[in-house]
Amino acid sequence: MLAFANAKINLGLFLTEKRSDGYHNLETVFYPVNLYDVVELIDAAETSCIIKGIHIPGNVDDNICLKAFKILQSDFNLPHQKIVLLKNIPVGAGLGGGSADAAFLIKLVNEKFKLDLSVAKMQEYAKALGADCAFFIENKPAFAFAKGDEFADIKIDLSAYYIVLVKPEIHVSTAEAYSKVNVKHPSTSLKELIHLPLSEWKANIVNDFETSVFVKYPQIDEIKTKLYAAGAIFALMSGSGSSVYAIFEKAVKLPELEKDNMVFYGL
Repeated sequence: MLAFANAKINLGLFLTEKRSDGYHNLETVFYPVNLYDVVELIDAAETSCIIKGIHIPGNVDDNICLKAFKILQSDFNLPHQKIVLLKNIPVGAGLGGGSADAAFLIKLVNEKFKLDLSVAKMQEYAKALGADCAFFIENKPAFAFAKGDEFADIKIDLSAYYIVLVKPEIHVSTAEAYSKVNVKHPSTSLKELIHLPLSEWKANIVNDFETSVFVKYPQIDEIKTKLYAAGAIFALMSGSGSSVYAIFEKAVKLPELEKDNMVFYGL
């Protein structure tokens, strides 16, 4: 059995408070986009994980999909499986690819072995693996708060627009990005701002990671500038970077940005 695990973008990201446990409280809107990894489960003599496609740094035994499966395997005495992950979503891009893979793995296991887990229970498993992992269980636009693992329904539909994603050859460490941020409490919640007309997002919706990330990686700032120059209504770095997405009214081609970056059209 296999599943197609999609990426997400952040429609704004406010870091509102440093928590006593070392994490940050935040506000963001997660929005799923049409860029996919493929996760497959195959009956096997022993549990393992094989990764194809884009290289993932680190030891394969530490892969988040393998961790997710082993937790469920222990709790439900599941038979051994070979996990095959075809990686298409760029790594270190602020797109939640690893979290998506783990969440879809949980849903795949639930389906294959007829565990009858509730959405809430699957989200509980996902939260133990990563702050944004639980979002991908329901996988629909959501206002996220607390550590990014609490959700409220939000009505937003960008299907009438054309989304472009640009990923430079830069890997931004999430830990590094958090270490450089300035925390501030917003005067207006993103939950309200997201309902402004799209033409007003540029003046009101920000990603608080951009300030410090752009200082270290000015190339990412340049990408955002070029996207606006190309006619984007709104452009923003996703998550802690390094990818930048842009929302256009109609289809575009950006050959200048294609020279040095991965560019994904029509997401």
